[in-house]
Amino acid sequence: MAIAQATELLATWEAGLDRASSGRALLLHRAARPDTGGDSEALLSLPVGARETDLFALRRALFGERMQVRLECGACAADMEFDLDAGEFARSLRGPDASPARICEDGWEVEFRVPSVADLTAAARHADARRALLERCVVSAVRDGGDVSAGAPDDSPDGIAALVDALPPAVQRRIAEAAERADPAADVTLNVSCPDCGAATRAELDIASYLWTELDAWARDLLLDVHLLATAYGWSEPEILALSPLRRRYYLELCADV
Repeated sequence: MAIAQATELLATWEAGLDRASSGRALLLHRAARPDTGGDSEALLSLPVGARETDLFALRRALFGERMQVRLECGACAADMEFDLDAGEFARSLRGPDASPARICEDGWEVEFRVPSVADLTAAARHADARRALLERCVVSAVRDGGDVSAGAPDDSPDGIAALVDALPPAVQRRIAEAAERADPAADVTLNVSCPDCGAATRAELDIASYLWTELDAWARDLLLDVHLLATAYGWSEPEILALSPLRRRYYLELCADV
């Protein structure tokens, strides 16, 4: 890993230590998309699946193809551990369709867009996250050929809220299903069979949390290496980071032999 990359990743890790998961995900996304120049607004406007795809690519670049995953069986509580091929898994994910989508159900015709990172982050702050997401992503609705009106402009907050209130549960479910099909990488779910009892366990693979855990372990190990080599040789942090990982490990082995 080049000194500039190691230094930047350490800065990313340091900045994320006191942030919530959404803030850490944004920092990682900045590292994955250096071409944006750290433009948070541009990153937050991307579909959720685009961010997840970017983070998978960053994870592969930093830590390789092999991902070790641990789950607890939902039926017998056995500890399951298996390897995931990050490259093969990422290739199986289709990119998001950024164009507006449309569903028809029980006389309703609803146009909506797939949630962006900003939509998901904002909706998570509400008690009813699903409703908040609908309010942000529903564009228009027609019932039996007529526009749905609730006494307020359709694009106003009150108009959108009233429109969502008018949507039957079956229509809301269809919207959620259609959004998932349009952006499958936004919600990566594993379905793992337990080797002990054979029961299947479903679990979400949160690539942002997974990658942050790996970055945290890497940063702490690297800083320990810096401490040991600085103590032994009097080198500065930039000098130590400028060493290749192989040479750094060799010097650490020499220190251990003393």
